[in-house]
Amino acid sequence: MAARTRWFLFFAALLALLPVLPVPEFWITQLNYIGLYATVSLGLVLLTGVAGLTSFGQAAFVGVGAYTAAFLSVNYAISPWLTVFIGLAITVVVALILAAVTLRMSGHYLPLATIAWALSLYYTMSNMDWLGKYDGILGVPAMTLFGMSLASGRSYFYVIWVVALLAAVGVVHLLDSRTGRAIRALKGGVTMAEAMGISTYRYKVLVFVLAAMLASISGWLFAHFQRTVNPSPFALGKGIEYLFMAVLGGVGNVWGAFTGAALVKIVEEQLQDWLPRLLGSSGNYETIVFGVVLVIVLKYAPEGLWPHLEKLFDRFLPSRQRVCDWADAAPLPERSKPAAGELLLDVDKVRKQFGGLVAVNDVSFQIRTGDIVGLIGPNGAGKSTTFNLVSGVLSKTSGQVRFRGEDVSALSSREIARRGMSRTFQHVKMLPDMTVLENVALGGYLRSTSGTAKAMLRLDRAEERQLFREAERQLVRIGMQDQMHELAGNLALGPARMMEIARALCTDPALLLLDEPAAGLRHKEKQALATVLRQLKGEGMSLLLVEHDMDFVMNLTDRIVVMEFGTKLIEGTPAEVQASPVVRAAYLGTEH
Repeated sequence: MAARTRWFLFFAALLALLPVLPVPEFWITQLNYIGLYATVSLGLVLLTGVAGLTSFGQAAFVGVGAYTAAFLSVNYAISPWLTVFIGLAITVVVALILAAVTLRMSGHYLPLATIAWALSLYYTMSNMDWLGKYDGILGVPAMTLFGMSLASGRSYFYVIWVVALLAAVGVVHLLDSRTGRAIRALKGGVTMAEAMGISTYRYKVLVFVLAAMLASISGWLFAHFQRTVNPSPFALGKGIEYLFMAVLGGVGNVWGAFTGAALVKIVEEQLQDWLPRLLGSSGNYETIVFGVVLVIVLKYAPEGLWPHLEKLFDRFLPSRQRVCDWADAAPLPERSKPAAGELLLDVDKVRKQFGGLVAVNDVSFQIRTGDIVGLIGPNGAGKSTTFNLVSGVLSKTSGQVRFRGEDVSALSSREIARRGMSRTFQHVKMLPDMTVLENVALGGYLRSTSGTAKAMLRLDRAEERQLFREAERQLVRIGMQDQMHELAGNLALGPARMMEIARALCTDPALLLLDEPAAGLRHKEKQALATVLRQLKGEGMSLLLVEHDMDFVMNLTDRIVVMEFGTKLIEGTPAEVQASPVVRAAYLGTEH
């Protein structure tokens, strides 16, 4: 058993002992609130910390769960063990509607939208006669379990903390999975994720709904703990406070949710007691203090407090490294290979205009199975734009792209990736907080199927071993197996580019598009890369590459397409291109 698992079990056992020890009732109540708040903050870890989607409205979802539990148990005597599922169903419906409206927004529009619907839900709860308006719903019954009443804070403590810890373990499992890697790609890696076949909008909706469900469960627990429900705890101010908890503890860390919830609740209680006595008047002075603390944290510890605590733990605990248990895993399924000499890619008069600027002007070329084709030209010639048009990153103004006989002109990069085309990028796109192995495993997304439920219940381990076996195979292929446990953000430019190639290979492509693959590589690394690419050609894979290193291109490619000012100048073998006066004029500015 890992040392960190033992510490978690020790912490859980310690929590279990607290209610039976002579701990003052005040602290049991405080711990109950911390468990409730941490459950909401866990959703914000997923939504804001991991996926990069800021929300000020989670308190409204707490209200949905709380009001559903209170209304149904008071008016219809429905068991709390059923109302939780009804509340979750209502929450999912509400979250899906709000997601459809807000999640296509970006920048500051998204958090503003969450403020808008948080206010709307709050005032809806406050003005409904059947919900008691501002007085709320009184007389919510206590939970019972196997005939035993859970009316006391000490007995209810176990329900709250079992739910909170199970939610935390589920989120940890989720983030260490195929689904989790896709969610982690939402923050700063959307273009790359789409090119790997991941529907980023779908995962935005998923994480939004999961965060809402965690908030709703906390609301259900809150209703039967408080025994009364009114709109005040679900106002916008409380939503901001939940976000503050997540940010203070470490919005990108699961255990930061508990750290932030504990600090805010304990300090808030003390400040509400001390500050009025100190200042001689009553008021919400703690809000001022929290505002100042938030500014200080954002400036000096933007990752929150948990990462700093974790560094202290790392001094006493062995470093975490994934156990390599996939040697005997079954290989991932492979796509059908194109026949030798088959016309793989047909680019026909493709054009792209940005307003009045023609970036690519009726460019045409073809690639057959086993071809290595180079796309070269001076800076600004339109090479990368052509690359993006072929791979679906950019939409075309006119023209047609056919891949394996299918017209893919109107398809997104995600759909094109599903058909067997993979790519790297001019500027390396990776997830720096994930290991090299995890980044490469992201490329195997389309070759696997495990979903959210399997991940949270840890039922996806067999498929995970398959993914990591394939990722390691590709890293061995490019000579990076010794770096697979390093954080990708620590790589130099050359190895980072090689990692991108391994990730693209993990998709099992029929056509591999490489955007300046040799940039930043040393001479020996370029030779090793060329060897790998020739090996891929020998296996029947086709390659299209943009590159500025002419020696690398001339010694590797079968044919070269030369571009200038968005048009194709010439297409031919490396020898023909080198001998062309048109090419010399494009590069040197005059013919010689």
